[in-house]
Amino acid sequence: MTIKDIARLSGVGVATVSRVLNDHPDVSQETRRKVLAVVAEQGFQPNANAKHLKQPSSTSIAIIVKGTMNMLFADLVERCQQLLQDAGRDAAVYYLDEDANEVAYALRLCRERKPLGILFLGGDLEYFQAQFGHISVPCVLLTNSASELPFPNLSSVTTDDEEAAYQVIRFLADRGHRHIGVLGGNWSCTQIGYRRVQGCQRAFDRLGLPFDAQRCEPCRYSFTDAYDTTKRLLARCPELTALFCISDVMAIGAIRAIRDLGRQVPGDVSVVGFDGILLSRFCVPRLTTVRQDTQRLAEQGVDLLLGGLQRRRPPVHSVAPFQLLPGESVAPPRAWIQNPNGETARPNEGGRLHERWDPS
Repeated sequence: MTIKDIARLSGVGVATVSRVLNDHPDVSQETRRKVLAVVAEQGFQPNANAKHLKQPSSTSIAIIVKGTMNMLFADLVERCQQLLQDAGRDAAVYYLDEDANEVAYALRLCRERKPLGILFLGGDLEYFQAQFGHISVPCVLLTNSASELPFPNLSSVTTDDEEAAYQVIRFLADRGHRHIGVLGGNWSCTQIGYRRVQGCQRAFDRLGLPFDAQRCEPCRYSFTDAYDTTKRLLARCPELTALFCISDVMAIGAIRAIRDLGRQVPGDVSVVGFDGILLSRFCVPRLTTVRQDTQRLAEQGVDLLLGGLQRRRPPVHSVAPFQLLPGESVAPPRAWIQNPNGETARPNEGGRLHERWDPS
């Protein structure tokens, strides 16, 4: 039902319906009554943003943030806004639930707000594959790669999530861990979490360790969900000595759950996060994590977007560096000792060393 339909059913012009809906005084009471009766009968809901449809263009950049609890994105938003401000551009920020369809929302923004360009912070490539072709303004996807998508107005900047996760598992294995759990994310093949799980699997395969689905548990990017999910995972797999969480927010929620279960971090369970948010440096214990270079992500993302606005250049897909930062949340399992030669080894029941480990 549109304003044209209301006009047709009321027997008046579209402009008259518009004046009635906007409560203009230059409409007769009889005409107003007739139009409002049709509106009520049809259950028509005027679009509160309809006035923006009249605007031929906007001066704003839209920043669409997927997830309200992802603290990495809070840092990215701040950096992107400052860079855009320095370039003389306004930015409007829109927060969505992490399960929302960000491309459908962007399409609505394009119709109603007409942004000059869009920065997506996080995104599901399945939504881009299905609907992004209807968006014509320059766009950049941050923290996920759009390199396999064919759109000429979509660039991306991301971290090598698979390699980073691979290095986390190697880091834990080098310290003697064999019973490693993985926490977090939506494991659809179009999601960021999937690539991190793929990196874990590659590391387990390379190290000759079983990749047990029972030790892997998806969860949302929130302290609360990570807390609850960690308790379920440890109840099912009490043998775990290490937990790789695919975000720092999840890792901090997991640490609280482990402590509330009467276990110690890292004495009983080591924990590694991912993102390198500021809070990871101040929590107790200080978190071992993969630090994403948010400054580089923001700078490259904004540069690509502004370049697209000015020159309509072809899309660019780049990878920002990461760094594995050791903290206080990882230690060798209690059952492992360090022999005088520096080799990580595990004592058998008689006290002799076996399962020597070559970390190369």
